[in-house]
Amino acid sequence: MRIKMLLATASISVCGMVHADVTVQMHAVDEKGIGQSVGQVVVSESAYGLVFTPALSSLSPGVHGFHVHENPSCEAKEKDGKMVPALSAGGHYDPAGSKRHGMPWGDGHLGDLPALYVDANGAANGSVLAPRLKMADIKGRALMVHAGGDNHSDHPAALGGGGARVACGVIP
Repeated sequence: MRIKMLLATASISVCGMVHADVTVQMHAVDEKGIGQSVGQVVVSESAYGLVFTPALSSLSPGVHGFHVHENPSCEAKEKDGKMVPALSAGGHYDPAGSKRHGMPWGDGHLGDLPALYVDANGAANGSVLAPRLKMADIKGRALMVHAGGDNHSDHPAALGGGGARVACGVIP
């Protein structure tokens, strides 16, 4: 009987550690607010960190900045008298207060992800790995796609040189 109790407790503990995949619905964003759906990103936990698997369309071709942002909102917000797309999401997720943009495997913002590649047809389907993130880190935050690339540095331009926020989704 005692062995059965220990096995039951162990299986409950193991089940509690398994995290289900999370699906983030992504939408185009602009100064007017949240627009049409551009697809989804499935986030899975692996032994090597979180895997972000996009199934996105209707984006401009090329390399785009890809980040976890602080707040669970994709709404536009006013800054300096102008509406800014998805500004309600706040900045890149940075719980350690590093205040610097860095490599996804480095020591900058925890929300810095590898760049997202969008093909000539406007689709992004290539998975990226975020080795420092766990599922608990991203719950209740926003996932953001920026116009333009990301050099994972604050030089020569702040925040990796990425451009405007073009797609966003709230992480459940």
